[in-house]
Amino acid sequence: MAHIAPLDRTSVPEFAERFDHYAATRGFVPNSILTMSRRPAIARAFMDLNRAVLYEGTVPEQLKMLVSLIASQAAGCHYCQAHMANLSHIYQASNEKIQAVWSFASSTLFSDAEKAALELAYKASVVPNATSVSDFTELRRHFDDGQIVEIVATIALFGYLNRWNDTMATDLEDHPAKVARQTIAPLGWTAGKHEKTAP
Repeated sequence: MAHIAPLDRTSVPEFAERFDHYAATRGFVPNSILTMSRRPAIARAFMDLNRAVLYEGTVPEQLKMLVSLIASQAAGCHYCQAHMANLSHIYQASNEKIQAVWSFASSTLFSDAEKAALELAYKASVVPNATSVSDFTELRRHFDDGQIVEIVATIALFGYLNRWNDTMATDLEDHPAKVARQTIAPLGWTAGKHEKTAP
């Protein structure tokens, strides 16, 4: 059960257009953002950063979603894992590929470029940070400096989101919970503290 309940979306009408976009593309408005909206400046800054990091640039969106998924797996945030399984699915990653993210290094489903990005995401999301010069050497075989900035920004964005949602015990919405049950639950995922409780 969430420590702080999300607002009803109608209580922040200034975000109506953004919320309509989330509802249209994801099928719901994230409880994380509805909770942040108790301080609209924080929610607005987050939504702007989220859009710039995940939806602008030249790194494929699917790869960014998979990077976010493994970062969330390494950090242990079950809410974000469900969300990123859902967004990976929306950006055309197969269920098999979503399930294989944790074992990407030995999987034939990922290109060398994807493996380089996922390796960095995993190492950057554990504590202490385990990234090294060799990780960036491998990244530069596949990505230019601007794209590497996108990848690191994606990892860092989820450093914020993982801590936000895991600390708040944000209630998981029905749709990402359903996708997570179909994709990552066979690997041991549960909603845990994010299980939505009946009103």
